Amino acid sequence: MTTLSHTPVMLDEVLSLLDPEPGMTYVDVTIGGGGHAVEVAERIGRRGRIIGIDRDPWAIEAAARRLTETNVPFALHHGRFSDLERLLIADGVSQVDLLLADLGVSSAQMDDESRGFSYAADAELDMRMDPTDGETAAQLIARLSERELEDIIVTYGEERYARRIAREIVRARRVGRVTTTAELTSIIVRSMPAEARRGSMHPARRTFQALRIAVNQELAELEGLLSTIPNVLTLGGRAAVLAFHSLEDRRVKQAFMGPGLRRLSTKPLRATEEEIGRNRRARSAKLRAVERVH
Repeated sequence: MTTLSHTPVMLDEVLSLLDPEPGMTYVDVTIGGGGHAVEVAERIGRRGRIIGIDRDPWAIEAAARRLTETNVPFALHHGRFSDLERLLIADGVSQVDLLLADLGVSSAQMDDESRGFSYAADAELDMRMDPTDGETAAQLIARLSERELEDIIVTYGEERYARRIAREIVRARRVGRVTTTAELTSIIVRSMPAEARRGSMHPARRTFQALRIAVNQELAELEGLLSTIPNVLTLGGRAAVLAFHSLEDRRVKQAFMGPGLRRLSTKPLRATEEEIGRNRRARSAKLRAVERVH
C-alpha cells in the first residue's frame, strides 16, 4: 500500500483566490493526501464542511487520517470527479461555496514504482489513477492499432515523433507484449533520431503523458467536471483549477469564460521561483479561478 503524502501546489494562491470563510462548504475533487483540504479546514472551522473525491483509494485513506485531526466535518468518496453532482447529492448537498481541482499526478504516485507512471524506474506498465478499475497502459498498448496509438501520442502528448513511436511499439508487440515501463521507454528512445534524444526533456515524457491521459480518460473527465461547476456553486461561490499541461489549461480557460462566471484573474497564476525550488512539481502549474455571479 502506498504511503501518500501531498505537498500542496500554489497553496497561498489557492487560499487567496478561494478566500475560505467560517461555515463554508468546500469540495476538493482531487483530494489526494489532503494538503489543500487541511489548510482550508483551518479557515472554515467546525461550522464548515469538507467533501473530498479521489479515484485513488490510497488517497482517500491518507486524506481521512489528516482530516480527522482537524475536527471539521468531512465526507470522502472514492470515485470520479465527473460524477460530482451525484456524489454531492449522496451527501445531501446540492451546492458548495468552494471547489478545487488539482489535476496533477501527485509526487507520491509518480514515485511509487508499482503504479507505472514514471519512465525513471522499471515497473509494471499500469498508469491507472484508480488501480482497482479499468484498463492498464499495457492492455491499451496491446489492443490499439498503430494508427490509434499514433493518434493518442500526437493528440495527448503533442509528440512530433508519434508515428515513429507507434510503428516501433507495434513492431515490438509482434515479438511479445510490452508490459513494463522500461520496455516502453526503450522502444520510445530507439524510435527517435539522435538529436531528439539529446534534448533537456526525457524522450519518453510526452508519450508517457499521452498514455496516462488515455488510460484515465482525463480530458473527458475534466470536461465533465467543467460543465458541472456552474451548477454546483452557490451564488458568490468560487472554483479554482490547477492545470499542468496545455491540453488541460485550454479547456479550463474556455470553460471559465462561460456565462454566469467571473474570472478572478485575467491570466493564470504561476508558482513562484521559491516554490519551484522547493517542489519541482509546481513548475508547470497554472492556476485559474472563477466566481459564480448569477
